Amino acid sequence: MWNEPYLETCCRSALHRLTLVGAIGRPDGLKDGPCLERLQGLGLARLRSDGRFEITDAGTERHGTEILKRRSAA
Repeated sequence: MWNEPYLETCCRSALHRLTLVGAIGRPDGLKDGPCLERLQGLGLARLRSDGRFEITDAGTERHGTEILKRRSAA
């Protein structure tokens, strides 16, 4: 059963970019800022005290199931 909020293509791309930048994080104020804020609201990303977004554990899981098409561990 599908119980996760739908991610627009742009938000899926922003989530993928968060995995690519790793610990460096993505700075606030870029074109994908609205998507990063939406991902934060969904618990898939967080804004650090240095003003950069990073992926959360939930975001890593969602990236694996939705973007990499891996099966969920649950």
